[in-house]
Amino acid sequence: MKVELVKEYRFESAHRLPEVPAGHKCSRLHGHSFKFEIHVVGPVDAKTGWFIDYGELDDVVNPLVGRLDHYYLNEVEGLENPTSEVLARWLFDRIKGKIPSLQAITLHETCDARCIYRGE
Repeated sequence: MKVELVKEYRFESAHRLPEVPAGHKCSRLHGHSFKFEIHVVGPVDAKTGWFIDYGELDDVVNPLVGRLDHYYLNEVEGLENPTSEVLARWLFDRIKGKIPSLQAITLHETCDARCIYRGE
C-alpha cells in the first residue's frame, strides 16, 4: 500500500516584495500568517502499519519554521525577494535533502491564495 501524508506548519512573518512595480501594495512592508503543508509519499510498512513517523517530519521542519517565525523574510538568505513561489521552493529545497519522500509544498499566504511547488 502506498500513501500520501500531509503535515501542516504555521509561522508569522513580515516581508516586502522589492521587484513588484512601483506603487504596488506588496512593495510596502506587511505581514502574513503563513501556513504550509508538506506532502510525503511512500509505502506503508506491513509491520508498523505506517509510512513515516510525523515526529521525523517535525525534526526536519521545525528548525526551518524557527528561522522564519517572527522574522523579516527579506533578511533570510535566499529570500531576498520572498514571493510565495520563492518561499515554497526555499522550503522544498531544504526539506527534500533530509526527507527524500517529499513530493510537494503547499504554501498558503492568505486564507484564499496558495502556491504548490513540486520541485524541478
